[in-house]
Amino acid sequence: MSLLPAPLYERIEQSIPIACVDFVSFQSAPELRVGLIKRESPFGVVWCHLGGRILRGETVAQALRRHAADTLAVGLVLPADPQPDYVYQWFPAEIAPADGTAHGDDPRKHAIGLSFVVEMTGHPQPDNEASDFAWHAVDSLPADIWPGTEHLIHQLLGRGHSS
Repeated sequence: MSLLPAPLYERIEQSIPIACVDFVSFQSAPELRVGLIKRESPFGVVWCHLGGRILRGETVAQALRRHAADTLAVGLVLPADPQPDYVYQWFPAEIAPADGTAHGDDPRKHAIGLSFVVEMTGHPQPDNEASDFAWHAVDSLPADIWPGTEHLIHQLLGRGHSS
C-alpha cells in the first residue's frame, strides 16, 4: 500500500469524498468515559476521536488497527469483518449540507466516516498526530474538541454502548 504524494492527495480531497474509519474507545466504570487524543487541527490544538482514511487494498479492520497502532501504540479487539456502529459525514463549510443532516466540520475534505466503538488493548502512548491521550467523561467533554466529535460520540454511545 503506497501513500500518495501530498499535492496529489490534496487534489483528490478537493474532488471526491474520502472513505475513513472513525473510532472511540470507552470505559464504563466508575463513569462512562471516552478516550480522546489531543492533536493539531485546522481549529488549533483540540481533543478528537481517532481515525483516518482507509488505504487502497486495506480492509476496514486493517485500517482501524493501523490508526490505533500508529496513533497510540495500542491494539483493538475487533471481529474479522467489523461493521460500523454509525456512519458520519464531515464537510468543509462551503459544501456542508443545509438540510439538517448531522455532520462534522473538516475544512480539508468531505469524508465519509465508518464509525465504531472499540475496545483497546495495551496502554495508550501518543505518537504521530497525537500529542496526548486522556479519558473524558461523556457528560463533560472538553470545550476544545474538534467540531462534530461530540455529536459523533453521543451517536455512537447512544447505540447500545452506554453504561
